[in-house]
Amino acid sequence: MDALSFLKGSHKRGEIHLATVSGVATTKKELIELFDRSIPSVDIITTKSFQTVPTPGNREPVVCSPSPGDFGNSVGLRNPGMESALKELREIRAKGMRALLCVSLAASNPEDFITLVKAFDPVADILELNFSCPHAAAGFGASIGTDKAIASEYVRAIITAYPERHAPLVVKLTPNVPDIADIAEAVIKAGADGVSAINTVGPKLYTEPHSGAPILNNKLGGKGGASGEWVKEEAIKAIRSIREHIGDDPIILGMGGVSSAEDARRMVEAGADSVGIGSAISRVHPKDWEAFLSSVKNGGDSSLYLSAENALEYTPHKIVKKELYGDDVAVFTVDGKSHAEPGEFMFIWVPGMGEKPFSVAVNDPLTFLIKKRGQFTSDLFTLGVGDTIYTRGLYGSPMVYEKTKKALLIGGGTGAAVLPLIAERLSKDGTEMDIRVGVVKLAECKEPLEDVLSSYGAFRAVADDGKPGRVLDTISPSDLSGDTALYVVGPGKMMEGAARKAEEMGLSDERIYLSMEKNTMCGIGMCGECVCGSHLPCKEGTFFTWKTLKENNVAL
Repeated sequence: MDALSFLKGSHKRGEIHLATVSGVATTKKELIELFDRSIPSVDIITTKSFQTVPTPGNREPVVCSPSPGDFGNSVGLRNPGMESALKELREIRAKGMRALLCVSLAASNPEDFITLVKAFDPVADILELNFSCPHAAAGFGASIGTDKAIASEYVRAIITAYPERHAPLVVKLTPNVPDIADIAEAVIKAGADGVSAINTVGPKLYTEPHSGAPILNNKLGGKGGASGEWVKEEAIKAIRSIREHIGDDPIILGMGGVSSAEDARRMVEAGADSVGIGSAISRVHPKDWEAFLSSVKNGGDSSLYLSAENALEYTPHKIVKKELYGDDVAVFTVDGKSHAEPGEFMFIWVPGMGEKPFSVAVNDPLTFLIKKRGQFTSDLFTLGVGDTIYTRGLYGSPMVYEKTKKALLIGGGTGAAVLPLIAERLSKDGTEMDIRVGVVKLAECKEPLEDVLSSYGAFRAVADDGKPGRVLDTISPSDLSGDTALYVVGPGKMMEGAARKAEEMGLSDERIYLSMEKNTMCGIGMCGECVCGSHLPCKEGTFFTWKTLKENNVAL
């Protein structure tokens, strides 16, 4: 399908062609494939903005929500780099695609943009030049798009250097200028086939109401772009102005605050040839993505699928107890409680330090088992009784499982933190439990959470003694005989080893439950970092059967 012939004039015909937007939902290979395969209402799939080399982006928090439907973000163009992205997109293309693929590109100079355009042109249906990110490093994003002379110079340089390009060239514009239409007109005259508008508004500062501290973690002092419903009117106004200036021939990929059929219709009437849906997707459960997007496209009631809650709101807690186990493990108990189930988790945020997701070890009082791994957890270890931390969540979903008479629970590393909630859940079923925790070496006193875990069944700590995962050596056929299930939480290789061993011993792969606690930066299905096959643990829960993981070719 040729993108220009498909899109050109769509606004005049009143056609609504939906697209994902850069940096939201379709950020990973598995999610691009999911949308292409299972979300037919989306006509254009947009990647994140790729650069020539990998970029780590900003540290968390990278997203916030002052009110439901309104978002602030500061991802910082986090991406895997050109070579990695190309490999994955070629694999997707080799299988064939239903939707158009819009590849977003970011660079700080014309030469790098030329390199990117040449590299991605063979796999793209549309090439989007990101001249608009408001929180990117100096030289990137809005540093280009706020100056029409620089923006048009970049476009001319790309077109001159690579005239054989087959994919339409679309420039993503920032609204943070006196006249966005003036810049749109300049890049079209320079040879661009169209524009994409609008990117996020701002940057602006977002503060957490309890602490008064900036939420986002970046070199801009916590400032980030605004997206979601509060930019909708500005987006429609910008698109209308752009269309008036550039005429009907160039294409406009519209976006900004759309969450309903009425929003989409208004954006098309303003002059958009496609309608991008971004932040709103994070307010919808993945199982409802197609129903939601179909309602936006076809005039249905999208509000049926949109969460009205603010999933990014923080709650303050005082640390009431801190127990150290060696140099790198601590149990933090804070005031307050939660109602977490296995499969759910929270984020811990400390102003100025950042945030990370953590499993809840005990609900009442709220307790976390934390292992020192990186900068944020190291900073957490400097806190003590009386200090304040903030939580947000719960995220994920309660574990779905089959009740059995017996269960073997195995934890490794910080996986032990998840075991108490599993044990609490299974105890309500009257399940007989055998609980084993792998440790590097046996503690001189009790293991972390040993008192809690031993209250639910037989407890054993197994030292590695130089062999990581030695706890798996304790599994025998008798442990898995009869009406039994296996629950494993820990490093990926350990969980895979446990699953394969249990399967060899005759345990059904549908009775082997593994907790896929992958990294997530948002917790709301926006960043896509936690993708597990075609699933998002931050929305669907962290527990999967071994059967599901195998069917999805998930690498542990």
